[in-house]
Amino acid sequence: MPDVHWGYGFPIGGVAATDVDRGGVVSPGGVGFDISCGVRLLVSELHASEIGHRLTALMDELDRRIPQGMGPGCIWQLRDGRELTRLLTAGSRYAVERGQGNDRDLDHCEDQGFVADADPAAVSDRARRRGSVQVGSLGSGNHFLEVQVVDTVYDEAAASGFGLSAGAVCVMVRCGSRGLGRQICSDHVKAMLERMPRYGVEVPDPQLACVPVRSPEGEAYLGAMAAAANYGRANRQLPCVATRAAFASAVGTGRLDLLYDVSHNLAKLERHLVGDERTRTAAWPRRPPSPTRTSTRSSRPANEPVWPGGSPGSGPSGSSKAESSRPAPATQPSSSERNTTAVSAQCSKVAIAGPGNEVHRLQGDAQRVGLMPE
Repeated sequence: MPDVHWGYGFPIGGVAATDVDRGGVVSPGGVGFDISCGVRLLVSELHASEIGHRLTALMDELDRRIPQGMGPGCIWQLRDGRELTRLLTAGSRYAVERGQGNDRDLDHCEDQGFVADADPAAVSDRARRRGSVQVGSLGSGNHFLEVQVVDTVYDEAAASGFGLSAGAVCVMVRCGSRGLGRQICSDHVKAMLERMPRYGVEVPDPQLACVPVRSPEGEAYLGAMAAAANYGRANRQLPCVATRAAFASAVGTGRLDLLYDVSHNLAKLERHLVGDERTRTAAWPRRPPSPTRTSTRSSRPANEPVWPGGSPGSGPSGSSKAESSRPAPATQPSSSERNTTAVSAQCSKVAIAGPGNEVHRLQGDAQRVGLMPE
């Protein structure tokens, strides 16, 4: 779960179940505006002691390679509308086909990198225009990319299975479907508000506009939502590839294995057996994983990894707004801090740049050094 907080008409992190066979409804606002917003964790062979002296160079490389903030900006410039349609249909699988990543990335990605039943035709022209210029970007708000360090290991067996150890360097990426997903949600909320009277549906908040799943409007939304989910998976895949390139350039090795990629803000048709382990999230592969560099990484632990995303640099479920009121330190920002509102090298005693290029000192958890958006 990337985060849990107040939302429009429905709390982010909330879960609702309806019986589709008995007229159950789907609500775009309930699913969420940033469709398939998710977190992705990459694990490096490096120990924190090996990158400390190269941290500034690494942050500069990440800043240069990965777009942040609102509006246009992308790693992958799509050639035309047909290529966008392929991406909306096949998600990360299409990205990997085009050389953006490897099969192991798909093995460790939710749904193996794409959601079936996507219907690009249900995506409006405006949504497509917004999405065509943002593939491979963090965005703003509470999205981030952080270089992190494992501070403490509480379960050695599980950590070994995940390829983690104290001092290990990791990278966490959190982003979603950008303007495309938000536009899809807005489009379908508007359409459902107009159609609800036909189905005799009333809601206390217009953001919860909904219609039966088994209706033309419900099916159109689910097709568009699946397309946005595929966009979100590809959008996290591209920063992953760029991060490997940044590490290779600044640190000397780009070997970063994907541990998991899992998202929320989705609606899925599921049948659950209560108490059955098959109801767990699908972050781990359903098929045998691709060969890995160590035997411990390829052996699957008993449970699936869960790492709450929270807000960047402030610990799980923290609030980045709380830090913005702290006084600026006397130290001067580095070049990367001066030049961007979205990137910062952060550890327990490093100054960071805020949205207005003002500098603040975070007192958050010292196990993170990182890169975060406004």
